[in-house]
Order: sequence, then C-alpha cells, then structure tokens
Amino acid sequence: MLSIERPLLPYQLTTAEITYHLPDYPELLQNYIWQDFDLAPDFPVLRRFLKFWQKNLDGRVHSVSVAASAPVRPSSFQFTRSLQTLH
Repeated sequence: MLSIERPLLPYQLTTAEITYHLPDYPELLQNYIWQDFDLAPDFPVLRRFLKFWQKNLDGRVHSVSVAASAPVRPSSFQFTRSLQTLH
C-alpha cells in the first residue's frame, strides 16, 4: 500500500501481545509486543506478520492479545470566536 493511501483508510494504532513457546525450552513462555497501524476488525497487517512468524520463526505461538486505538485521521484546527484577556 502506498503511504499516501494510508490516511484515506481508517487505520488504527494496533498493539498485539504475542505469547510464544521458547524454541529451546518449549515448556517456557515468553511475550513479544508488536505495534503497527492496522485496519480493525480484520487486522490484515497483524495477520501477515503472524503468517511470517509461523513460516520463518521457531517459537510456536501460544496466544495473541490485541488492542487498537481510535482511527487515525487528520488533525483539526478551529478558530476561536472570541479572545479574552485577564490581568
């Protein structure tokens, strides 16, 4: 996706806590925090990352917890109707 297209879609800052089994000690779990802009509720960027994880990394994923913020949108600016000064 082009960076110019990103503001046109309702992207959200998404944080995922990925709990996985250590490759050398599978009985032990470790957490990995992943963060990127993604589209809720399908989270295609996170899903792509998890597919990459399963294909290329040794640690088997145990669980994934996801949190997302409000959609990213252009900042707004409004002029004030009056100005008051206090001494």
